[in-house]
Amino acid sequence: MIDWSADQRELRDGLAPWFEKFGDEHLAHDKAARFPRGPWQAVGESGLLGLPFDPEYGGLGQDLLTTMYVLEGLGQGCRNGGLNFSVTTSMVSVGVPLHRFGSAALKAAHLPGIAAGSVIGAHAISEPGGGSDALAMRTSAVPDGDHFVLNGSKTFVSNGPVADLIAVYAKTDPTAGPLGVTTFLVERDTPGLAVGNPIEKMGLKASPMAELFFDDCRVPKANVVGRVGTGFLVLDHVMKWEILCSFAVTVGEMQRRLEGCIAYAKERTAFGKPIGSYQAVSGKVVEMKIGVETSRKWLYDTAARLTAGQNVTVDLAAAKLVVSEANLASALHAVQIFGGNGYMAEYGVEQELRNAVAGTIYSGTSEVQRVRIATMLGL
Repeated sequence: MIDWSADQRELRDGLAPWFEKFGDEHLAHDKAARFPRGPWQAVGESGLLGLPFDPEYGGLGQDLLTTMYVLEGLGQGCRNGGLNFSVTTSMVSVGVPLHRFGSAALKAAHLPGIAAGSVIGAHAISEPGGGSDALAMRTSAVPDGDHFVLNGSKTFVSNGPVADLIAVYAKTDPTAGPLGVTTFLVERDTPGLAVGNPIEKMGLKASPMAELFFDDCRVPKANVVGRVGTGFLVLDHVMKWEILCSFAVTVGEMQRRLEGCIAYAKERTAFGKPIGSYQAVSGKVVEMKIGVETSRKWLYDTAARLTAGQNVTVDLAAAKLVVSEANLASALHAVQIFGGNGYMAEYGVEQELRNAVAGTIYSGTSEVQRVRIATMLGL
């Protein structure tokens, strides 16, 4: 494992008091499926959202590994899984591609707001008929003078109902395959953009989701992220960061859950003994421990290889599989360990189980990851 420096530990420890504050009233926000505006403001004030961005844009100038390390601390300290998901969505799905591929003018205009939390970002790639098949997208972008005209729709857009700035992927050349997709930054008040009603979902309820509709939506050519036709290059960069950063948060959540289950198994008694003394319970705790340590190793080893410029196609797919499925197993173990209390909403354990299901779906389903690995193995 990585031997974190004193500066890295100081950064994470310095933000730790904020993390607990971010989770204020997390059960109420989840129950109401309400975006937590107050905690989001605190997120902005903490500086967390600026982790990977240059100081000239109000960021902290941290590398990928340090960003992940701090985000793991967010997952461990903040119990609002929906808020955590909205943080990584805004930072990674919008801020990271803008920081890497955006023009100087685009970065100057939008990155300071992303880093400060005054601008909330959303990521629009999935479409009603496409799912994980991004090449099947039908949203089009046709040049018209100094603008592109977008038509189509996107679904499952995290942060959609509250976003100020949206990274939209659209086809600029339907005959060019992956080279026919372009990434655009679209501001919320752009004429021709309509935001649908929030979509009800199973978990991560404090991170709102909506469908977006583009009806002759005119976007300036200056809002292209990168170059025309490089949308899949941008998306590839985003997905690497998205998997590593969002699941670093998941590892932190798994660590907190493990510690909570250990404490509960020591305190809760049944038939005159702490339930942790029974092998049926202790075995689940051991599985949770193995899951979190294995997940942590896969994520940070993959990030280190990516930083070194190595091919991490298989590593990313495997890491995503390992962490998402270990997290789901961990959450189910926690419900069983807490028993009746685990099934009740007031403890927040059942909420974590609902949240955990999403990890096996977003950023490419578990089935897609297995197909990707099998393909890379020549099958």
